[in-house]
This record gives sequence, structure tokens and C-alpha cells, in this order.
Amino acid sequence: MRHITLLTTLLLTLSLTPMAQEKVDGDINWKIRREATDNSHILRTLHFLTDVYGPRLTGSPNLKAAQDWVVTETTVWGLKNAHLEPWSFGHPGWVNEKLSVHVVSPVKDSLVTEALAWTPGTNGPVTAQAAQLLVPTRPTKQSLAAFLATNRAALKGKIAMVGAAADLRVTIVPSAKRREDNDVRAQFDAENPSSGGGFGGGAQAAANPNVLTNNEVEERVNAFLVEAGAVGRVNDAGRDHGQIRAFNNRTFDVAKAVPTVVMRNEDYGRLSRLMADGRTIELELNILNRTYPEGTTAYNVVAEIPGTDKAQEVVMLGGHVDSWHSATGATDNAIGSATMLEAIRILNAIGVKPRRTIRVALWSGEEQGLLGSQAYVKEHFGMVENPKPEHANFGGYFNIDSGTGRARGMSVFGPAEAAAVLRPATKPFEDNGFFGVVATQSRRRGGTDSTSFNEAGLPGIGISQDPIEYGTHTWHTNLDTYERIILDDAQQSAMVIAAAVYHLAMRDELLPRVPKDKMPALPK
Repeated sequence: MRHITLLTTLLLTLSLTPMAQEKVDGDINWKIRREATDNSHILRTLHFLTDVYGPRLTGSPNLKAAQDWVVTETTVWGLKNAHLEPWSFGHPGWVNEKLSVHVVSPVKDSLVTEALAWTPGTNGPVTAQAAQLLVPTRPTKQSLAAFLATNRAALKGKIAMVGAAADLRVTIVPSAKRREDNDVRAQFDAENPSSGGGFGGGAQAAANPNVLTNNEVEERVNAFLVEAGAVGRVNDAGRDHGQIRAFNNRTFDVAKAVPTVVMRNEDYGRLSRLMADGRTIELELNILNRTYPEGTTAYNVVAEIPGTDKAQEVVMLGGHVDSWHSATGATDNAIGSATMLEAIRILNAIGVKPRRTIRVALWSGEEQGLLGSQAYVKEHFGMVENPKPEHANFGGYFNIDSGTGRARGMSVFGPAEAAAVLRPATKPFEDNGFFGVVATQSRRRGGTDSTSFNEAGLPGIGISQDPIEYGTHTWHTNLDTYERIILDDAQQSAMVIAAAVYHLAMRDELLPRVPKDKMPALPK
């Protein structure tokens, strides 16, 4: 029995060794909490990014102005080397300046819409009859061409309402705004590290080569409407309670689309029902959009706390600062940018002298496919298969991009030892609901900028958050405004991120990585 007890003790000791070796600075953590609580700059930063400079569509003057403000503000805070790093967006910037849509017959009412980005304006008010175009589902190239050909004459001089109105049922049981603590603990359980998951996209299903993709259908329908002489297009937002998600014409060429708006489902459904009665619908569109050729060059923002004896090594934190255009982009992702700026501001304000350089980066082009972070990784680090010199000196990148909810856990690209390094650094913040770190070895590029680093074989660290209203109300919608932010949650996130960043900046060794001979291959 005594031998069994000794063996158990030995195994337990060995299993805890990585955590035991990590020296966590409790005094620094106390200072972080005090600065975060007593002197928060989060709402000031959020105000400028949203109320003053929102929305922040990539390539737009608003985004450039927001980025310039960040450079100025972080310099005032005392951060060093604050500057913009250019990358090629390849498309002009675009801004909607004025938009009104009315039904003028057989009823009169104002309608709630948002403009689709990178579409043209109307050159003044345009009044025309509406015609519904019910595009077939999952068409082939041939079947879509045949359908459009039969409808060409009916669209000339008309406003096309493309698609049927979505039938949205009343939600009886709403989604939870907070995650249960036990569920989060289970997800980030050190004994079950695979359950935390990464932030990469899932494996792609094999496409049917005979069926057009949604993007291909959109491009063909847009080209058809231009050729047919339609004067406008209306899409159903397909969401409840007036929510609208308006994205973009995927060609980024305003000549390849007609003036286009996305209409709230409640208005689109009403018009569709009136048309089903046999009534003739007339709409008035008044849209003023502008393009900006200088937007072809986009920028990321960076600023630093210089390191000391290991200054050539870098620990990074950040998130994307660009947004969609239907609102001011508060939860996606001004609050994430404000939180990361707050984390580095806190560290600078309490006077840390990190061994490694701490660098904050705010990306653009995320909403168009992680373009800014992809450009940065390519320029500075390269891929693990063909690395640049900075690749070897990289100490980790922390990313936040899921709304206003407090941080609940982290997922780091790397071996289990990488998660073991971060667990003790974050454990002091369990009282704020932060419950662990797990490792992932997925290199699949996904829905947020940490996966740009994962893809390159670098330790990207994605942060999981409470959902609050992100997926249900604010993500990419016209409701994504300052009012939807919870300050306490953002403050708590900034605390744990600042502590974790500081820990990686101070330890003797860089964060453990997957050995090159065991590095997963890039997904196909």
C-alpha cells in the first residue's frame, strides 16, 4: 500500500511539474487588477472607434482615421514605435453616405434597409415597379442561365426583389447569454485538451462540380440584372426583430452590380405578401455611395513596449479593428480592439520592463478573409516550411474577437506543454470566470486572426468568451453599437490577457512549439 501511495505521489508530482516551474508574479497581477479597475480607458477607446470613427469598413476613410487615432493615442500613453503598416487590399474603398427606401404604392411607408457594400448609388431618387425574382436553389450553370433568360424582359426598368421572404418562427427559448461555469471548466479541462478546440474552420465538404456555389450564383445574378437593365435590387435580411446583415458585392466592382439594399425581413415579407395578392408594388430608392481609389492600400496598426535582454523576441496581442458598415462595429470588433489596447496600456502604466518586446496589432481586412493578419504574417514571419528570421523569435499572439463577453478560456496552437505554461498564468483569474487553457494542433485558417498564426506554425492563442448577444443579435448586424457593450466583462478580459502576455514576455524560454518533424501538414 505504501509503494502504491509513493508511486501515486510521484506520478502526481510529475504531472504537475510544468505548472510548478512557472513563476507567476502575484504583485504584478495585483497591479494589473488595480489599474484595470481604477483607471480604465476602455469606454474612451470604444467611443472613438465607434461613435467618432465607425463604421470602419476596410479601405474606407473612417477606418484610416480610426487607425491614425490609435497611433496618436498609444503614443500619448507612452507606447513606442506606433505606426501603420501598409498592405495591398487591391480594391477601392467604399462608403454609403445616404440611404432611404420607401414603398409609394399601393401603400406608403418608409422601409428599413442597409446598402450592400461595393454597389453603386442611384444618382438621385429612383421610383420603379418591384418584380420578384425567385432564383432556383442549388442550380447548375445551365439551369440558372435558362431561368434568367426567361425573366430578362420582366426586369428591365424594375427593382428586383431577389428571393422569397424567409419564414422566421418566433423564438420561444432564447439562447443563454452566459455560459455555465461547469461547461467552461469541462471545455478547458487539462485532462481533456482536445475538447477546447481551435478557432480554425471545419473541414470543407466536397463540392458538387455541377452545382454553382452561392458566390457564383450571386455573381451571375448581379451580371444578369445589370445586362437586363434593372434599376435596383432588394435582398431579404432573413433575420428577426429588424436585424440586417449587409455584406458586399464579392467582385468589389460597382460596375458589376445594380444599386442594392438588404431589407429587414418584416418589410420584405410585407411587400412579398402584397405582391402575392396581385398588387403592383412601387418603390423609391435614394442611395448615395462613394468609392475611394486610395483604399486599395490598407493598413494594420502596431505599437510596442520595448523589451530588454530578449528584445528581439516578441509577444503579440491584438484583434481586428475593421468592421462591416451597417452599424458602428462595437462588438465586432471595436470592443476587442479596445480590450487589447487596454491590456498593453495597463502593462505600460504599471511600469513593467518586459524581457521580450510586447507588441499590439490591430488588423484590417479581417471581414474580407483575415487579409491584414495574413499579410502581416507573410511579411514578418513566413511559414514554418519556409520561415523568415522573425519566425524563430516569436513568442505567441493573443487574439480576441467574439463580442463583449468576458474571457472564459484560451486555445493555443502548440503542444500540450504550451497550454501548461499558460494555465498557471491565468489561474489567478478564476474568480472572473476564466477556467483554463488547452492546446490545438489545427493549422486550418478559420474565422479569426489567431488562425493566421496557427497556419504559419506559430502559437496563435484564441480567446473564448461568453456569448452575451453576439451570435443572436449583434454579430455583423445593424444593432452592433456602443450600447451593447458590458464594461465589466471587457475589464475582466483585459486583466487576464495582460497577465498572460506579461508572463510570456518574462519567462526564460519562449512558449513551447510543435517540433518541426511533428508539425501537422497544411490542410488541403
